[in-house]
Amino acid sequence: MIKYNPFNWITLLLSSLILLFILAPLAGMFFETTGTEFLETITDREVQESIWLTLWISFAATFIFAIGSVPLAWLLARKNFPLKNVVQGIIDLPVVLPHTAAGIAILGFISRDGFLGKAADIVGLTLINNPAGIALAMAFVSIPFLINSARDGFAAVPERLEKAALTLGASRSRVFFTISLPLAWRSIMTGFIMMFARGMSEFGAVVIVAYHPMIAPVLIYERFSSFGIKYARPASVLFIIVALAVFILLRLISIRKKEIHVTPDAETY
Repeated sequence: MIKYNPFNWITLLLSSLILLFILAPLAGMFFETTGTEFLETITDREVQESIWLTLWISFAATFIFAIGSVPLAWLLARKNFPLKNVVQGIIDLPVVLPHTAAGIAILGFISRDGFLGKAADIVGLTLINNPAGIALAMAFVSIPFLINSARDGFAAVPERLEKAALTLGASRSRVFFTISLPLAWRSIMTGFIMMFARGMSEFGAVVIVAYHPMIAPVLIYERFSSFGIKYARPASVLFIIVALAVFILLRLISIRKKEIHVTPDAETY
């Protein structure tokens, strides 16, 4: 039982203030949105398409970049190599960049004068104002969350299990897919969810790369700048509800994955 001494009371008070700071603006936005406004927003085709576009582009970007991010995370967790700290710093760089600076960097990279833009132009693809460009902007600002979380997951896997499997004749790829990956799955899923959520909420980098087609954060900003907070608020509420529902769903999937346990058995190698 917790003894309520002065320290505990002060801690409880400060914690409550922080929670209130997070919840109060959101609660105010929900309470100030009338049922009529919310129903009109739900049936607004432009809002529906914008939210759907946001969800699938963010998920696609996360899934595609996870293919390379997870092996990179394993290398960072298991291998020592020259300039490893520099590599880690490069990975963390998008987190500290101003979002508009990140957008300008991506714009220069995918424009027709940029490296990737020139390559895309050869096949007749323009990345600016294109879902592919939006995906690249989302991935650029969010990929550190996946890499760092997966790296911590791999680092927590007992290395002796991997070495034992290798000693028993298992290939490196088999050890990775049957031991390392399943045991680190919880952290990988957490990173996947965080990258997806971070990409889904990105505005600054995306608006520079592609104002159209409009993802939800850009649509909300456009309605606010054109019509005011009254018209932007219902779209914000709907997007928060949908994003929260998707986030909870992914969390539930992650919790189910926690039940996976891998116990190396000499007879299986």
